[in-house]
Amino acid sequence: MADTDHLLIKRYASRRLYNTETSDYVTLEDIAGFIRAGREVKIVDLKSGDDLTRQYLLQIIAEHESRGESVLPIAVLTDLVRSYTTQAHSVVPDFLAASFEMLQEGQSKMMDNMAAINPMASMPGFDAMRAQQEAFFKAMTGGIAGGQADEGSPAQPDPAPSEELDEIKRQLSDLQSKLSKM
Repeated sequence: MADTDHLLIKRYASRRLYNTETSDYVTLEDIAGFIRAGREVKIVDLKSGDDLTRQYLLQIIAEHESRGESVLPIAVLTDLVRSYTTQAHSVVPDFLAASFEMLQEGQSKMMDNMAAINPMASMPGFDAMRAQQEAFFKAMTGGIAGGQADEGSPAQPDPAPSEELDEIKRQLSDLQSKLSKM
């Protein structure tokens, strides 16, 4: 992403942060809000032109962690500290970047899938349960309300009302006999 696409924040000698887009002073919490909203932020020292973005992002993370909004487990923080004193530090940034990218892609795919399908439909046995409910409803209403044929099955004429009643009586009798055996 080019620097022109970043929200440029300038740090003055007084350590105040100035948003060049809106021409006003901002806080660390404001910068965190820009980032949460999807903006890329670049923070530079006005006098020297040094890029201070990393320093301020770490400060934002430290403040959230110190307020009890812990995201990073102690083990991860410990490993990060160790990586600064070992040969592993050359691999760690690439590994972390790849890990976060995979996490973001996974979350994005999961959200897309949740929106695209009914979560209940993926439950094991959902189709069988739905079929049982339809059959029960049809039996209870005598086929009046739910007379449509299931998808993929040929339409069959409804049995005569007396045949349906006999079938319901038979099912009720079967249930009573099963209950009495328990």
